[in-house]
Amino acid sequence: MKSISKAVILFPALLATPAAAALSGYYDSAERIGTILGSGAVADAVRQAPIGAISNTGTRKDGASEWQVRTQECDLLVYLIPVLPDGPGKTTYKLDIPGKCE
Repeated sequence: MKSISKAVILFPALLATPAAAALSGYYDSAERIGTILGSGAVADAVRQAPIGAISNTGTRKDGASEWQVRTQECDLLVYLIPVLPDGPGKTTYKLDIPGKCE
């Protein structure tokens, strides 16, 4: 009887494992960085300067992730707001660029 109750407890946990494994932090980070690099608005905000680094620097109060785009002359903060899919699929991101390099 004990083995049956263990199986009943473990079975739901096994069903959840593949869904959790399908999410990869690497690919989510690549999606975020790609959103930043692919944005003409970011390119204009840094005045088309070459990028030295892109770093995740925190989270804004509303949950948007904060990223710093570093060029030789300035550090631009941009925010990525998650856009969840309607059904199965990957999360995409919308950019919020509150400033620009002067």
